[in-house]
Amino acid sequence: MNILTPTEPMNIAVLGIGMMGWPMAQRLLAAGHRVHAWNRTRAKAERLAPLGAQVHDHAAQAVAQADLVVVLLENGDVVSDVLLDPATLAALRPGSLVVDMSSIQPRQARAHAARLQAVGVAHLDAPVSGGTLGAEQGTLAIMIGGEAADVARALPALNALGRTTHVGDHGSGQLAKLANQMIVGITIGAVAEALLLCEKGGADPAKVKAAISGGFADSRILQVHGQRMVDGDFAKRGSMAVQLKDMRNALSTAAELGFEAPITALFEQLFAQGVAEGLAEQDQSALFCSLAQRNGMR
Repeated sequence: MNILTPTEPMNIAVLGIGMMGWPMAQRLLAAGHRVHAWNRTRAKAERLAPLGAQVHDHAAQAVAQADLVVVLLENGDVVSDVLLDPATLAALRPGSLVVDMSSIQPRQARAHAARLQAVGVAHLDAPVSGGTLGAEQGTLAIMIGGEAADVARALPALNALGRTTHVGDHGSGQLAKLANQMIVGITIGAVAEALLLCEKGGADPAKVKAAISGGFADSRILQVHGQRMVDGDFAKRGSMAVQLKDMRNALSTAAELGFEAPITALFEQLFAQGVAEGLAEQDQSALFCSLAQRNGMR
């Protein structure tokens, strides 16, 4: 595992020790940073204690000593509840920097940035792509919205997590993540439908996947999610529920901008149907199962 050692270790609060926060906090510790961990379910944060993290009962306690606050929470409403809680706001150090790596709506990111600025705290929206594997390996794609000077301040921590790209002002990182999730969700659907068509017609989906690998239809989605479909392995890495949330965030943002997104709208319906069928906590590649059932194949 490639570990970057910083010249000056930072005090970093990590709020949210879930599927992504757990490996990312581990990498920050391995890179020599001092980590203050908080999670609503304390047991998840406690796993970091043997690695050197200080675990706190309250988010306000975690941020009180932090130069940098990394937020990895479920959605924008939860981020607001935790980050903008009066106790947390009061505990944040003036001049500190909040890097919200959750996937939320751009308007929420802009609102959080404005609220934090009012108390002397800087903000970046920095959602990621690459899943738990990318988090473990430090190869995440990190899309950042905010001020360039703040991006530079965050790099000693972010370099331990992946590759950063500053895409614009506050909210732009979340726009880039929505674009990522639109492409991921739509492509998963295309791969699932194509492989099921081949199976229905009598071709071996595994061999079809091998045949089109390397051609114009090849993609990371084909290789990773397509393989999960071939193997029937839908154990949760990402999830149908989160993918549906992201599609809905994309549609909400599109409506705010007066932009029509008919393809995303279709796939929002397909992921919603899969969730309604009980697939919410399966990997998002489980859209394959919903499409198979629609065709009487499972």
